[in-house]
Amino acid sequence: MSTTETITKSNVGVFTNPAHELWVAEAQPSLETVKKGEDLKEGDVTICIKSTGICGSDVHFWRHGRIGPMIVEDTHILGHESAGVIIAAHPSVTHLKVGDRVAIEPNIICNACEPCLTGRYNGCLKMRFLSTPPVDGLLRRYLNHPGAWCHKIGDMSYENGALLEPLSVALAGVERSGVRLGDPVLICGAGPIGLITLLCCAAAGAEPIVITDIDEGRLKFANELCSRARVYKVERGVTSEQAATDIIRLGGDRQASMALECTGVESSVATAIWSVKFGGKVFVIGVGKPEISVPFMRLSTQEVDLQFQYRYCNTWPRAIRLVESGVVDLEKLVTHRFDIEDAVKAFETAADPKTGAIKVQIQSEVHI
Repeated sequence: MSTTETITKSNVGVFTNPAHELWVAEAQPSLETVKKGEDLKEGDVTICIKSTGICGSDVHFWRHGRIGPMIVEDTHILGHESAGVIIAAHPSVTHLKVGDRVAIEPNIICNACEPCLTGRYNGCLKMRFLSTPPVDGLLRRYLNHPGAWCHKIGDMSYENGALLEPLSVALAGVERSGVRLGDPVLICGAGPIGLITLLCCAAAGAEPIVITDIDEGRLKFANELCSRARVYKVERGVTSEQAATDIIRLGGDRQASMALECTGVESSVATAIWSVKFGGKVFVIGVGKPEISVPFMRLSTQEVDLQFQYRYCNTWPRAIRLVESGVVDLEKLVTHRFDIEDAVKAFETAADPKTGAIKVQIQSEVHI
């Protein structure tokens, strides 16, 4: 069993529960178990987690206890955007070694159902997605995980390695939606997913690109990321049809051929539908309420395709190449950093719009 003996800090994780409490406490595997490397299953490695981003879904599980059918019913560890360093490996793992820096793809699949066998493993019928209840997440110091889902990142920073997960969401959306060179594109929502989608659409050659949000600060940030983005602040009380009229005007009186909806908010989805051209597409990346209303006859009479996304598959190698080459630059996205011991403050910062946080990361103080 290949392992390392240099770690000294106990394993802790960031927990929530059905009472919406949030705290840091001891987690598994224990420090002693990690140091001995005795409980690694065939194909598994142990990772010292160095950076983990807080996703909107993490905040939602903490504050609301559920996302659709996924419900926090017991004590639960959050987090699914992580990168770290291998500190132990089962002898059966030959493509990774102690000291390798990796980004963690946070899923474990069955490899037997139709989605798995046809390459669309994000639809695995027995998916265990880390951080989605009841499967504990990555917000810990140490974690055992299948080596097959650990992607080498070389000299890439752990910050960028952790950002490969939201980048994968955006990449899956851009690929499946079919954004092409010169397409006029609307992006709804300037949160982390919307902003990374903006970077991907810009890299793909979309023009013009309009991005919307209710927060002026986020729109300013969008312009700092991509100077040619045209920003539109969604004002309260404005109808979806009126907002669409304004957005079309902002785009040079061109209707978007594609809208990438990154909020899941009913009014935003409706605005996207009213904004696109005849035969256009609204591609929904965001998650929302179990049921929403949409302008059905607008979709019908304009032959607008309404398409959806669930997570991602086969994106990590491409994401790594894009970041390593500088085609997609994620450096500005992390605005706040906290040690894992200060995770409660980190979550409070991520959940409060007044902080101006874009991406908050929890970073390990363990030195390997």
